[in-house]
Amino acid sequence: MFPRQTTVLLSSALFWIVATQASPAPTWTRSYGGSAWPSASGHNWPPPSYSSGHVWPPSSSSSSSSSSAVPLSSGGVENSTTNSTDTQQCRRTKVVVLGAGIAGITAAQQLALANISDFIIVEYTSSIGGRVAHTTFGNDSNGNPYVVELGANWVQGTATDGGPSNPIWTLAQKWNLTNTYSNYSDILTYDQSGYNDYSDLLSNYEDAYATLEQDAGTILVENLQDRSVRSGLRLADWNPARDAQKQAVEWWEWDWEFAFPPEQSSQVFGIVNYNTTFYQFSADNNYVFDQRGFNAFIIGEASTFLAANDSRLLLETVVTNISYSDTGVTITNEDGSCVSADYAICTFSLGVLQNQVVDFEPRLPDWKEAAIASFAMGTYTKIFLQFNETFWPEATQFLLYADPATRGYYPVFQSLSTPGFIEGSNIIFVTVVDQQSYTVEAQSDEETKEQVMGVLRTMFPDIIVPEPTAFMYPRWSEVPWAYGSYSNWPVGTSLQSHQNLRANVGRLWFAGEATSSEYYGFLHGAYFEGEEVGGRIAELVLGEQSCAVGNETGAYCGVGEVHYEVLQGVTPEGEYDIQNGWDVSSFQTVGDV
Repeated sequence: MFPRQTTVLLSSALFWIVATQASPAPTWTRSYGGSAWPSASGHNWPPPSYSSGHVWPPSSSSSSSSSSAVPLSSGGVENSTTNSTDTQQCRRTKVVVLGAGIAGITAAQQLALANISDFIIVEYTSSIGGRVAHTTFGNDSNGNPYVVELGANWVQGTATDGGPSNPIWTLAQKWNLTNTYSNYSDILTYDQSGYNDYSDLLSNYEDAYATLEQDAGTILVENLQDRSVRSGLRLADWNPARDAQKQAVEWWEWDWEFAFPPEQSSQVFGIVNYNTTFYQFSADNNYVFDQRGFNAFIIGEASTFLAANDSRLLLETVVTNISYSDTGVTITNEDGSCVSADYAICTFSLGVLQNQVVDFEPRLPDWKEAAIASFAMGTYTKIFLQFNETFWPEATQFLLYADPATRGYYPVFQSLSTPGFIEGSNIIFVTVVDQQSYTVEAQSDEETKEQVMGVLRTMFPDIIVPEPTAFMYPRWSEVPWAYGSYSNWPVGTSLQSHQNLRANVGRLWFAGEATSSEYYGFLHGAYFEGEEVGGRIAELVLGEQSCAVGNETGAYCGVGEVHYEVLQGVTPEGEYDIQNGWDVSSFQTVGDV
């Protein structure tokens, strides 16, 4: 993605610079972390693919068929066991997993691998997958609808010969997900005059980014105060000011990744977030357009330990209260049912935790509430349009638009008609984030469509741009089980503060993309956190007080995660370790970037 001028290596506790020699500039790459789905209120949601009546488990031919999300049945569970802390009859289990997204399913899978079958998964929606969600959209020439992804859409960082493989890439191959390489250098640039080649600004930004990256490494190594990405870019002589073209390039290079502008993003941890994925695995981003839906791999993994109509999966069950202590956890649901467990794994999104839609008893401790409040939940909105023809350059993957008045105003269009994607679909989608997401998600479809069409007609002034035959977008900021797409690290937070977001309170544990210190916002971040917490709970259930994580950094075991009652201005060097979720180098160069 960016030219690299400094190679830095990091052990679990120490950092050292090993080279300052420039490396060749790799192909531009972009990534998208996190995952998302649409609003259920007021905007024709949920989409058709989330209706009831699907069959579980998927048939043996499902790997090549086109179908909507396939949920597990809730199994008609009855409440039968008395909760020791209440007179209400609650179903009793050893471990309750809250949420059936990738973190929740992976955590439950770890329990199953440890031969622990006494668990229950509680899920708000009618299917598994969480913010990895899709819907049907438009139609092909035979009248059959296409499937498009509303949330997570890329496998980000695949694998490099001689290096580790991203687990999402491994699972995508295992379950035969249809995907293709996103070539982020395949981009045309536009502004208010129509097509206008300002692609040289991409290289200018990337030169500044190389300095930003090197500076971030110095801050991390010397344990200095973090800065905003905006500060770092200015110090690297990149300042778009009121230059619309530069603003568009910057949005494409930064905001599209993190769902927040440079002013609201941590320089140090933003760079860490990029490096740990693309330096460790590879620079590739592969776009998934499997007509079963991206969540087919999560459904597949669930089928390895959940049976058809498994009574341990409670779908369409809305949690309203979590009562926790050092001896157990009780979950109360909107329908009046409850579950009593020795341990609970909460995989709620940061947005759900911040919106306080679930009551905790007792109230979460100050250090936990402060951590939840300190991190940011971004919104990433994809707006889909289908036309009766592909009037844009069919061979090009991306179109970048620089609006003269508003930064981030419908800036990046991606063609799905491009060869190698959904050819002949005449589908294109435009992405907005942050404040523009909140704006479009709060207004009507017609208002948004009119604005998008205005941009397209500005981009192509010499042709008659037709009205779309289909139009649709999710409203992630309004979804009560998500309240956003994925998390981001603001300026001024620290590894200690993030550890407080990760840490358990009593028998209540937390996992998800937001709790990942190095892969926040990424799908594999949620996977790793689910795997970690599921394994930890399995050890506790089995009475084991030791663990082996399979790497040279050692392991941290015990009855709970470390947390910090008092936060320091910066995290001491020695605490960048596995105990705080820091288990791989953010400066390694295994990947092919």
